[in-house]
Amino acid sequence: MAGFTAKDVMALREQTDAGMLDCKRALTDADGDMQKAAELLRERGIAKAAKRASKVAAEGLVYACVENGTGVLIEVNCESDFVANGEKFGTLVKTVAKLTAEKKPADLEALLALDMGGKTVETYLQEQTGVIGEKISVRRFVCYQSAGLIETYIHMGGTRGVLLNFEGTETPETRELAHNVALHVAFSTPRYLAAEDVPEEVVAHEKEILKKEVMNEGKPEAIAEKIVQGRIKKFFEDNCLLEQKYVKDDSVTVKQLIANGAKAAPFALKEFCCFVRGEGIEKKAEDLSEEVAKQVEAMKK
Repeated sequence: MAGFTAKDVMALREQTDAGMLDCKRALTDADGDMQKAAELLRERGIAKAAKRASKVAAEGLVYACVENGTGVLIEVNCESDFVANGEKFGTLVKTVAKLTAEKKPADLEALLALDMGGKTVETYLQEQTGVIGEKISVRRFVCYQSAGLIETYIHMGGTRGVLLNFEGTETPETRELAHNVALHVAFSTPRYLAAEDVPEEVVAHEKEILKKEVMNEGKPEAIAEKIVQGRIKKFFEDNCLLEQKYVKDDSVTVKQLIANGAKAAPFALKEFCCFVRGEGIEKKAEDLSEEVAKQVEAMKK
C-alpha cells in the first residue's frame, strides 16, 4: 500500500467506524493523509452511516407500486417517524421501489447490488444515511408479475401495505372486488393464502398444542383427537385468507366473495403479501439519563 500501511487503515476504521475497504479507498484518494481521508469518508456519508449501523431502524414506510405489469411491495426502515414522514425519505423509497419493479431482483442481496447510475443501491442507501442522518435499510420486498390484475393498498401513509396478484380480466367489477379483498387483508393480516399452503410442520405443531390444550381440559384422548380436528379447522379459518370470513360480511368467506363477484368471467387470487411496518423488529428503549450520559461520554473522546 503506497503512502499508508495496514495499521493506518485500522486506525482510520477505529476513528470513523467505516468499513475496511472504504477506509482503504479513502486513504488512497487522500494519498495517505489520515485527516483528509476521514473528511472524505464524512463527505461520502460513509462515516456517519457506519456510526449508525448499530441503531435500530424500526420506523419507515411500506410502499407499493406497479410498473408494466410488475407489482412491488417494499419496506424501507429508518429510525424515527420524523424522517419517515419527510420528503427526502419518501423520494428514496419510491426510487428504490421503481427500480425494483423494473429490474425484478431475485432477493434482497440482488436488490442491494442493483446499479443506480454508477453506484449500487447499497451505496446509495449509505450515502442517504449520511445526508438524512439516520440509519436507512431495505428490510424486505416482493415482486409479482401478472398478466391479470395487480391490486395494492397502503394504510395510514405507509404503516402497512398489501399486494395482490389476480388471474383474470380487469373490469370495473373485478377492480372493485380486488380493492375490497385488499382492504380485508390489511385488516386481518392472514399468514397464508389457502389451507393447503400451510406447511405440514406448522399444522403438526398446532395440532400438538391443541391436543395438550384439550387434554388439560380433562377430555379423554379418543375424544380429544376429534376435538382437535374441529379446532384445526378454526386455525385455518383464522390464518388462511381464502378461508377467512369477509370482514364486511361474515356470512361469506373471502373465497366465496371472489367467486360470487366474478361470475361473468374467471377470476382468482393467485398470491398476496401483507407487510406491517417494523413488525418483529425489537426497538431499543433506553433511559433518557443513560442516553445523555452516553452522548457526553462520546464527546470526551
